[in-house]
Amino acid sequence: MADSQKKLTIIKPDDWHLHLRDHNALRTTVPFACRGFGRGIIMPNLVPPVVTVDLAIKYKQRILANIPDSSSWSPLMVLFLTDLTSPEEIYKAHDSKAIFGAKLYPAGATTNSETGVTDLRKLTKTFEAMEEVGMVLQIHGESTEKGVDIFDREPVFIEKTLKPLVEKFPELKISLEHITTLDSVEYIMNQSDTVYGSITPQHLLFNRNDMLVGGIRPHLFCLPILKRERHQQSLIKAATSGNKKFFLGTDSAPHSKDKKENACGCAGCYSHLSAIELYAEIFDQLNSLDQLENFASKNGPDFYGLPYNDSFITLKKHKWTIPSSIKYMDTTLVPLGADMQLNWQLVQ
Repeated sequence: MADSQKKLTIIKPDDWHLHLRDHNALRTTVPFACRGFGRGIIMPNLVPPVVTVDLAIKYKQRILANIPDSSSWSPLMVLFLTDLTSPEEIYKAHDSKAIFGAKLYPAGATTNSETGVTDLRKLTKTFEAMEEVGMVLQIHGESTEKGVDIFDREPVFIEKTLKPLVEKFPELKISLEHITTLDSVEYIMNQSDTVYGSITPQHLLFNRNDMLVGGIRPHLFCLPILKRERHQQSLIKAATSGNKKFFLGTDSAPHSKDKKENACGCAGCYSHLSAIELYAEIFDQLNSLDQLENFASKNGPDFYGLPYNDSFITLKKHKWTIPSSIKYMDTTLVPLGADMQLNWQLVQ
């Protein structure tokens, strides 16, 4: 609800896709992940990846140790699927009450995904178990087939991989993660209530021209890569429409400045420094602030079968500038939108 267009109070949001890394990185990433959010789906592509319930629980304990005392934020853990993930591990994950999904990375699709899935047919029994217990399959929806243009990986994946998967497992709950194309928006809208999609701030705020015109901007390089403006506009329309099938997932992914600004820069944008404000910026531009609560606070819990958070956040209309960098372990990290002026700020 808005107060004379100067304040906006909404149910505390959740982030349904984020990367925290591990060990010393958690000292930075966890407190920022708590900023303005009630819960977060934690991506499992560590080195080594989180392939078992036992590993997930140990990782969760490392995360919990870095949550500020003043925060009630909760990490929601995820399994990393491989060709060898068994139905028994899915049942164990369901019984643990600590695991909220299993992540499908096509092998080699993105950061630390080399040991991901090479052939979905090897996981038939595993998907059947997920379907049975109602566990969400979170999909990095890009084809890794040799010769597929990087800007076409998402629609190729939908056509060749996702459509057959949905047909074979019609009751399997699927979150198509960090969607980037009109193809994904249309596919999700035309499917049953078992298929949803998360949307990042970078894919709402920027397109490939922002990354490439006038020189390469490595801090906008992410996977899936930024697409044409028409795809960006489709995502904006989907996010701000009030459609229940789209929800917030930042894909916030920290990489130090030196690893982004080199001959082979890492893929990923770190948005948690100002995540909810970045979304508010887009919704405000579209005169859709009344839909921010659905997108950020309601649609995700509805899909995952979880209650809404029982607390609220307030954003105030106030100009401020995202810092150019922050301290990250023994180096620095450049946040998404560094030096960008925003019109909304979270009231801490």
